[in-house]
Amino acid sequence: MIVERLNFSQFHDSFHKMRPDNFSYDGLKTLYNYLEDFYLEADKPYNLDVIEICCEYSEYEDLKSFNKEYDREYENIDDIQEETTVIRIPKSESFIIQQF
Repeated sequence: MIVERLNFSQFHDSFHKMRPDNFSYDGLKTLYNYLEDFYLEADKPYNLDVIEICCEYSEYEDLKSFNKEYDREYENIDDIQEETTVIRIPKSESFIIQQF
């Protein structure tokens, strides 16, 4: 098996071709860094599957938009972390969750 390592630009291009509106640029960059760290730490390769990632992760502009979609009233992001993985997007109120 031959495994090709993708840089962020290639990762971004793959999403832009298949699902251009799923994640913001900053969200996609944060997700790339998260997945890269996760799979490097696990010491196993990952074959990029854009559709799988889009089904497994979602980006939210802020807590209000998350609460609206999930029909819940979480008071803060830490409360969401008790339910699932939360990936905070630096310098913003936006975050990505692993669907639950």
